[in-house]
Amino acid sequence: MKKLILTSLFLFGGVGLLKAQQPVEGTTYFLPKTAMRFSFLVEKTVYTPGEFAQYAERYMKETDVNFEPSTTYRIIHTSMTPLGVPDSSKQYTLSLNKKYTISNVSLDDNGVLLAVNAKGRKASIPAPYVPGRKPAVLNPKDFMNEDILTAGSSAKMAELCAQEIYDIRDSRAQLSKGKADTMPKDGEQLKLMLNNLDTQEKALLQVFNGMTVKDTTEVVMTFIPQKETSKKLFFRFSQRLGFTDIDDLGGAPYYIITEDEHTIANTDPSLKNEKKEKDDINLNVNVPDKIKVSLYEQERLMASFEFYAAQFGKTENLSGELFGKKQTTRMVLNPITGGIEHLQSEAIK
Repeated sequence: MKKLILTSLFLFGGVGLLKAQQPVEGTTYFLPKTAMRFSFLVEKTVYTPGEFAQYAERYMKETDVNFEPSTTYRIIHTSMTPLGVPDSSKQYTLSLNKKYTISNVSLDDNGVLLAVNAKGRKASIPAPYVPGRKPAVLNPKDFMNEDILTAGSSAKMAELCAQEIYDIRDSRAQLSKGKADTMPKDGEQLKLMLNNLDTQEKALLQVFNGMTVKDTTEVVMTFIPQKETSKKLFFRFSQRLGFTDIDDLGGAPYYIITEDEHTIANTDPSLKNEKKEKDDINLNVNVPDKIKVSLYEQERLMASFEFYAAQFGKTENLSGELFGKKQTTRMVLNPITGGIEHLQSEAIK
């Protein structure tokens, strides 16, 4: 059991792991592959018809009032952040012994190699979306006078509500022109009075036009491009239901197209030396390639992103001579691509 726990510590330890204990077999690490973290802001709109919607045309001259409740969804913003995740096909064990000047190895929480003889950095993840405060929902009955509330029929209540709205509009017009019977003392008081009239009108109009409430939520999805694709189904989205199952034809299809821009030259495998070098300590790094990923809503381009991805490049082996007795080297890797960000060697006196 103790041996099992010790092995787990070496597999998943973080910064400074090797300084305390350096086993002969070394420490196991992964190189990353590059994932895409998509963030979609989805706006949900809920419409509730007004209590007197059927009288909107008669009293308010409104001809386009909807009598049926509805709930609709739409994507209002799309963003993407590249992330590094462990590549199970690139798992290695770094050889460690007194021959090499490796004092510590930095790994992230998932065992991805971040640095050697230096402090690595973790990739930052965007903070979750926090919606703003919604305005308080107005209750029309809070703004109805006694005559409206005690009217004997819906038709009479609608008529009195319409008359009250017209009176509010007339009062606002008189204030704006400076002709009201009671004028405010200063501009601040005038602004307050106008805002109160606007609130009253907005509340009472709800009985005719209905009420619309909007909420925005964040949906996060991850996609890992593996190869060039002309059209890959990513998800489905419905105006009535929001995100749906991938096989639900009620949702419109959203596709991803991946293009490899081939910015680096791949090494010919036939030229690779099969003989293991004496200074091979199994230290590998990625040389990422640039790709372009486009997101389509059916045939309409929604967004396009260009970035470097580890799995579209190649892997290179670094010689242990970098960490020999005559020099020491500090190396920092990019946490998203596994490529070298910083490499500094110093002679040991």
